[in-house]
Amino acid sequence: MTVLVDSALWPRGGRLWAHLVSDQSYAELHDFARRLGIPQRAFQGDHYDVPAELRDRALAAGAVPVGSRELLTRLRTAGLRRARRSRE
Repeated sequence: MTVLVDSALWPRGGRLWAHLVSDQSYAELHDFARRLGIPQRAFQGDHYDVPAELRDRALAAGAVPVGSRELLTRLRTAGLRRARRSRE
């Protein structure tokens, strides 16, 4: 299992957000998100946006911290990166 999370650097709604992905499968990602209490309707096509405080819980649950570039590289290498228009 490899769920990855980048740093919470992305501002929105007065909070900082991170991205949560899997470099194995969407099923793995959905299962991990469900265990964190994130509803599947929050799925953004190839990732979940998670607020900084939930990022800490994701790390405690076993997510691996990576930089944003590493996250994208691993998502692409796994064939799980979706084009923007197919994520909307």
